[in-house]
Amino acid sequence: MLVIRADLVDEIVAHARRDHPDEACGVIAGPEGSDRPERFIPMLNAARSPTFYEFDSGDLLRLYRDMDSRDEVPVVIYHSHTATEAYPSRTDISYASEPEAHYVLVSTREPATHEFRSFRIVDGVVTEEDVEVVESYMFSHTGADDVPDHA
Repeated sequence: MLVIRADLVDEIVAHARRDHPDEACGVIAGPEGSDRPERFIPMLNAARSPTFYEFDSGDLLRLYRDMDSRDEVPVVIYHSHTATEAYPSRTDISYASEPEAHYVLVSTREPATHEFRSFRIVDGVVTEEDVEVVESYMFSHTGADDVPDHA
């Protein structure tokens, strides 16, 4: 199950709307071993395409170096679908390389609404998971205490 703060969901949806009709993409990093998405990192879709997303290799290298220096991992990897449902395409599945990550898809095909879904993708197998949107991680079942990890 993905437990995610409402403000992060809002950030993902806003990014998807801003980049529409192209697909938007990005990462939400979190403390290593926590499975807690915390730091929203919108990325540029280097493909600039309405049907495909691609992280710029230089941006991706800088992102991973930055996360390593902060003892973070990509807890959520997200992108949007602009004309189809929020379900991983064959290409999405073939590029999924983080077995611990939650792969979030948001569909912006309907202007007034959005579809927000999360999946685990391991060795080409897609498993949809429940999403619990919370205001704060303070008392959720993630094991977090009431003291934030950052200043």
